[in-house]
Amino acid sequence: MAAIDDLKNLLSLDIRQLETLADILHKENACLSGSDTKTLDILTREKDTILGQIRERAKQKIHLLVAMGFRPDSGEPSRFIRSAGLNDLYTLWQQADTKLRECHTLNENNGRIINHLQKRLARLTDIFRGASGQQKLYGAKGQQTTVSNRTVLASA
Repeated sequence: MAAIDDLKNLLSLDIRQLETLADILHKENACLSGSDTKTLDILTREKDTILGQIRERAKQKIHLLVAMGFRPDSGEPSRFIRSAGLNDLYTLWQQADTKLRECHTLNENNGRIINHLQKRLARLTDIFRGASGQQKLYGAKGQQTTVSNRTVLASA
């Protein structure tokens, strides 16, 4: 079937681009650690381009699957592919899914680094402005909370 071959081609391209995306995310992590903003900007643009292409192919894959009889409300496409006995296609789907999850994890890690850097910058900005002379403590979830007269540290 032409639809199966088209899906295989789309998934193969996804896998290659997700490998490239993983490399970009590793480089992004190094740039965040080294504060290399010029390279970080370039990597962000590359990442956005790849993600846009992957999103477009996701739409194409769904259209092909629907043409093959898949109903989007019936669950995961991988189940449909597996139940149809399309083993080669299922293997490619799983490889793409694994690469996507890896990229998601790498991106989450980079997001945590960015969040940490933003908090550090905000604290430094407060110091430079002379703002917030109040003490801060860490709460149960690791977030900072300002100590005020109403904050109860202990009760009898």
